[in-house]
Amino acid sequence: QVQLVESGGGLVQAGGSLRLSCAASGSIVSIDAMGWFRQAPGKQRELVAAFTSGGATNYADSVKGRFTISRDIAKKTMYLQMNSLKPEDTAVYYCVAVGMDRDYWGQGTQVTVSS
Repeated sequence: QVQLVESGGGLVQAGGSLRLSCAASGSIVSIDAMGWFRQAPGKQRELVAAFTSGGATNYADSVKGRFTISRDIAKKTMYLQMNSLKPEDTAVYYCVAVGMDRDYWGQGTQVTVSS
């Protein structure tokens, strides 16, 4: 089992920044890949950024150049630095870990960007 806890969400004005954190615990050796998804009201959940199993990073086109995914392996924590935030970035952001036989999701953290 893997437990994921997100933090760092909040309310910010357009153009501002936030950094999300995802702390992992449990059987983290079984994790193959990790990433961030988001879900806005009335919309499907979408991939924002992720580390592949090989350690490469992927970003949604809508966040390229503004968001940066990173991780501190020693702290078992993954981050999402979000700069130049836009109202359309408003969503619940979820951390996800891809395990050997299932995916693990955090509880989500709300990000609200005011115009």
